Amino acid sequence: AALPEGTVEALLEDIPALTDILLYHVVSGDVKAADVVTLESAETLQGSLLTISVEGDVVRINGAQVVIADIEASNGTIHVIDAVLLPPEAEAPAEAEARGTIVDIAVADGRFTTLVAAVQAAGLVEALAGEGPLTVFAPTDDAFAALPEGTVEALLEDIPALTDILLYHVVAGDVKAADVVTLESAETLQGGSLTITVEGDVVRINGAQVVIVDIEASNGTIHVIDTVLLPPAE
Repeated sequence: AALPEGTVEALLEDIPALTDILLYHVVSGDVKAADVVTLESAETLQGSLLTISVEGDVVRINGAQVVIADIEASNGTIHVIDAVLLPPEAEAPAEAEARGTIVDIAVADGRFTTLVAAVQAAGLVEALAGEGPLTVFAPTDDAFAALPEGTVEALLEDIPALTDILLYHVVAGDVKAADVVTLESAETLQGGSLTITVEGDVVRINGAQVVIVDIEASNGTIHVIDTVLLPPAE
């Protein structure tokens, strides 16, 4: 559940934001795993909804995986998840201070090691660390791991194809979540367009769910997605 460096310290000094995030992890009632898997969403004490998805034995809450279920307490139930949930449009204070470039933040975060390796292999570090502004829809390591076996290795040996895919995740300009939800599509630096759909609190880019929004960098914004985007075949 790796947050960018400095986020926890900043939150401990911003009690309203900290309270907002904590209450976003709490649902009223004693909801067991057997109940969770029947739901598509759940309202939190913070007021916003959590999105619940089930794929086989894997249950995700806003993209975070439930790793232990049904720890019973005298006053309810605990389910353990592998990532911190941030309310829609919430900005952790350390993120809002824009500590570094898009590349700096991706490197420090720890959830984007495959993306960073791909960017380095494709020679795009300088471009993504430049003045910008740029908006990156960043797939997590889990998203890359979900590609067919051998795909990442093959792409690392096919730099033109790798570059094509990486630039398909980048949009010119500083596009915040509040802007994204007003769009139906966005043109990428690769040249192809991304299709944007909004259903309630769930935003999807070409079907990939946006799980964290508005991570601010000195040269733009990162939105975290749960699936690697592949450009349309020519």
